[in-house]
Amino acid sequence: MSRPVRPSRFWETLAVVIVKPLSWLLVKKDWRHGERLPRKGGVIIAVNHLSWTDPVLISHFLFNNGRWPVILAKAALFRVPGLGAAVRGLLAIPVYRGSSEAAKSLSDGAQRLHDGAAVLFYPEGTCTRDPGLWPMAGKTGAARLALESGAPVIPVAHWGAQELLPYGEKWPRLFPRKTFRVSVGPPVDLTKYAGKPMHADVLRDATADIMAAITVQLAELRGEKAPETPYDPAGR
Repeated sequence: MSRPVRPSRFWETLAVVIVKPLSWLLVKKDWRHGERLPRKGGVIIAVNHLSWTDPVLISHFLFNNGRWPVILAKAALFRVPGLGAAVRGLLAIPVYRGSSEAAKSLSDGAQRLHDGAAVLFYPEGTCTRDPGLWPMAGKTGAARLALESGAPVIPVAHWGAQELLPYGEKWPRLFPRKTFRVSVGPPVDLTKYAGKPMHADVLRDATADIMAAITVQLAELRGEKAPETPYDPAGR
């Protein structure tokens, strides 16, 4: 039987057997609004990025809510013996940064969305550098993909992964056991951009709307007020 938006049963079973027990062992869970995730059809899951551990923890959340996450991963990982076979088998999309193939990840993502996949996007492109760990200004790839494909964008925020493994550290802080909090927002309303040319200002504005929606969910999780203006590492 064809499984166009899920890995083979071998790779899916292997990932689940490894990831779910590890996730339950490492962190406690506070998962909110999982019912807002569409259970079928192509969808872009836009998430803030705090730690190298959060893709695994978010993947567990998505899987438990009925979606297989198609992750964008650095192209270099696909060339690592053993690991390359695993990320390929798990349907990850290679990202070719700073090369003539950089646009290929978006075309691959568009095809997966057409097939009905849930594509996991980190619009910031890397772990946030904001001193308060709020979402940074995002890159425009997720917005471009959403406007070109018509796929809904679901904003998802999380908090707690940075306590397990702070950015830049090599070893996790296992004790005391941390809590991984997740909140899903309603689809980002991008209808005002429909039919507009893909100019840089349109993409930047749509990206800002996506990041603002993620930030709303994170403020809810943290019980704090977010900064008025997102941190921009480029200094703009």
